[in-house]
Amino acid sequence: MSRRIEIEITSLNGDVATWRAAGAKLPKGVLATSLVPGGPVVGSVYRADIEQFMEGIEVLSVMPPKTASPLDPRKERIELIVSEKSTPDVTVTYASKGRGPRRDGDDRGERGEGRRDGAKRGARPGTKERSSERGPRPDRPSGDRPDRPASERGPRSERPRGDRAARPSRERSGPPGAPPVTTTYRNAFLATLSPEQLPVAEQLLRGGMPSVRAAVAEQNKNATAQGRPTIDPGTIDRIAEDLLPKTTLAMWKDRAAGALGAGKELRLRDLRAVVTSAKTTNLDDEARTQLKELQGTLSARLEILRTQWTERLDAAMATSNVAEALRLVARPPDSSTRVSAETATALVAMVSAALTADQDVAVWSELVTLTVETSIRRNVKPQGIPADDGAKALAVKNAGAIPEFAKLLGMKVPPPPPPTRAPRRTPTRRA
Repeated sequence: MSRRIEIEITSLNGDVATWRAAGAKLPKGVLATSLVPGGPVVGSVYRADIEQFMEGIEVLSVMPPKTASPLDPRKERIELIVSEKSTPDVTVTYASKGRGPRRDGDDRGERGEGRRDGAKRGARPGTKERSSERGPRPDRPSGDRPDRPASERGPRSERPRGDRAARPSRERSGPPGAPPVTTTYRNAFLATLSPEQLPVAEQLLRGGMPSVRAAVAEQNKNATAQGRPTIDPGTIDRIAEDLLPKTTLAMWKDRAAGALGAGKELRLRDLRAVVTSAKTTNLDDEARTQLKELQGTLSARLEILRTQWTERLDAAMATSNVAEALRLVARPPDSSTRVSAETATALVAMVSAALTADQDVAVWSELVTLTVETSIRRNVKPQGIPADDGAKALAVKNAGAIPEFAKLLGMKVPPPPPPTRAPRRTPTRRA
């Protein structure tokens, strides 16, 4: 779709003129002098209809600049001066109390004619009396009765109105714990590109090379339908491949800057993802400085988690909490954390002593399930299997992970099960 901008002629070279956006350096390009009515003049500003393509900007038509309106060539229109307001900006009108005007048939109540004994003035026969005449409600404190005078109720601000006003407002630019989105390096990178490279780089920032190829295919499809010449996909691919390393570097720098700005609020997995993605990026000196700082932050946070994990494991071993110790061994803070040989030997002995035939079936099944998820499972030697069909089925199922079950059941040791993979998390969209 074409759009209109103001261009300035910068030079002439035969039938070709160069132009740039009026008052700016970019965008710029070339056009045929035949498109300019009356011939182009260097330094003159014209109105032009342009269309943006992957390979650059094409000028469709050129028109002279806007002139004064024929209705007011001297710009002598009378300006309407608005007087200052003498009334307040907001006018508040309170609704009148009561039930509105009476019906035509109720005018007798105003004169007192035909009024029943004991009936109030203006009240219909058979209606209930007002709440003020019924007395105070038993479930309402006397201090909050609406029939009390305002002077006896106390100030309105002292009465409880709930905790809605005391709630702090929350303003977040993204999900909790996610790094803030920054585009500083991307904008700086785009500012250095030529008009021909700019649309290609924008597509790379959106989705990499697949996004560039999809945009070229869509543009060629539209050009074929409209009878216009198509562009060479190979040329655009070469431009995109040349810009891809710089685009990837700018995107990584923005992620690193956001992670450094988030500090301790950044989730550990997001911090680890930024550090890991640096391996697939060609870093410059500034990016290496950012990576070094991120690696230091990641190491410090992992060291704190390892210390806490070790303290909890020692406490579970000291209290003979076998289930908690197995959970901690199965879930280390990171893949590089290992259990010491002394702790592993002591835990194997504790688990082997707890897996007996006299053990409660629920406790025995829980310990077996937790043991299978740990790295010490093949060293555990259960003392027995409870006389329960469910326990025997669980032992048969896990005989490959715990070979001692096969000996207790009198069966051949099956091969160990394949390593389990953690389920992939569903990607979530961030602001």
